[in-house]
Amino acid sequence: MKMRRFIPVFLLFISVFGSCSTDVDLYADYKDVAIIYAMLDHRADTNYVKIIRAFCGTNDDPIDASEVALIADSSNYPGKLDARIIEWHDSDGHCKPTGRVFVLDTLTLHNKVEGAFYSPDQKVYYTTGRFNTGSGGDNYEYRFVMVKPDGDTVMAQTCMVGNEEFSIISGGVQFQMESSNATGRILFRADGAAPIYDLKMQFNYLEQHNGQEKKLKSITRNFGVKPLYEFMKLDNLSNVYYQEYSVNWLFNTLKDAIGSDTVVNFNHPNVVRYVDSFVVSISAGGNELYNYYMVNDAVLNSLNSFVTTYTNVIGGYGLFSSRTTIKKEVRLSAYTLRDLFGKSSWGFVEH
Repeated sequence: MKMRRFIPVFLLFISVFGSCSTDVDLYADYKDVAIIYAMLDHRADTNYVKIIRAFCGTNDDPIDASEVALIADSSNYPGKLDARIIEWHDSDGHCKPTGRVFVLDTLTLHNKVEGAFYSPDQKVYYTTGRFNTGSGGDNYEYRFVMVKPDGDTVMAQTCMVGNEEFSIISGGVQFQMESSNATGRILFRADGAAPIYDLKMQFNYLEQHNGQEKKLKSITRNFGVKPLYEFMKLDNLSNVYYQEYSVNWLFNTLKDAIGSDTVVNFNHPNVVRYVDSFVVSISAGGNELYNYYMVNDAVLNSLNSFVTTYTNVIGGYGLFSSRTTIKKEVRLSAYTLRDLFGKSSWGFVEH
């Protein structure tokens, strides 16, 4: 694990799973320092890599990084750099190159909102090549290599998460209106290459007022970013884990979401609602993302006034890892629908 008392504001560029610090403590003699950020996803049609330069100053001549970050020429390297991602494969305990190389091209995004960096146009590197993922002990690794204008090389590597075993097992969920301490479970099969997860469940419904156009609304329960070991394991033999949820969550949350917007006249209801779907989603992150999360989480819970940040970039700073998200539409139990339709003042009816 490579750590140093250095954290650029570039950590705002990519939202890994959670938030991160934006403190800046740059007290080194000027040097061209490359900053790399990428979250490779084998399910994505296009994968992006952010390549920028660090801002440095001295103790005697400090600079305001927040001001420099708003200047495009101060962030970007001129022209297009020689940057590529090389595929390696491990099926027998020995990782070997497959011969596949993804040469990164550049494009400009035109819709970046105002923030810590220059906007609305922002330069990024990308590839439309499709990455592979294995299963069991069969893994794919991707290595980033970039040559800077001064000839120095910047490198990083990550294993690809999202193997065939990663899946949501639960086919349905159950909630009830009556107050209860009972819990339900969302079961999933873990990814062998992913040590960190972010699980969410979302209830989607359609709302129609006075015969007007239906609007899609939703309520979401985010269980937060957690290492795999914080989930409960179904048994000692399987790779199945679960997340518990309160059986009162749906009705308690809907009560707050609907508020006073209830049916006034039951013969001619002013509002009608329809069940659309209930979706469970899980994001899985690679080892580098796990290390980044653990280091920054430890910093946020420490009394140390300095910020220590994790990086797996050799010859630079930043984070080069992988992440993927799977989703599954699951059933609401008959008991849940009975209670939901039975709450007539909320206006839920069957299609």
